[in-house]
Amino acid sequence: MTTFPLVQTGPHMTRQVLSEHPQIMIVAFRFEAPGASGALHEHPHVQATYVESGRFLFHVGERSFEVAQGDSFVVPAGVVHGCRCIAPGCLIDSFTPRRDDFL
Repeated sequence: MTTFPLVQTGPHMTRQVLSEHPQIMIVAFRFEAPGASGALHEHPHVQATYVESGRFLFHVGERSFEVAQGDSFVVPAGVVHGCRCIAPGCLIDSFTPRRDDFL
C-alpha cells in the first residue's frame, strides 16, 4: 500500500491522495479554518464529493448550496465549481478518471 504526501494547497488547506487507479482516485481535502476556499475551477473529470465533517458553501455551475457532514453530490466533467469553508472539516472527493496532476 502506498502512502501519499500531504500537500498544502492554500492557507489552512491540505490535500492528500488516499488511493488511486487509472480509472478512479480518492482524495481528502482538509479545511482548517472558516473562510478557507477552493478557488473556482473546472476539469475533465467527474467528481463525487462526500462531506466527512465541517460545513461548506459550494458553487457548482449556476447553483450555490450549503453542505454539511454526511451530504454528498456530483460535479459533472467540465463544470466550474469551488467552495468556501464555513466550519472546519474534511471533504472526500472521488475523481474518474484519476487526476494525474495530483500525483
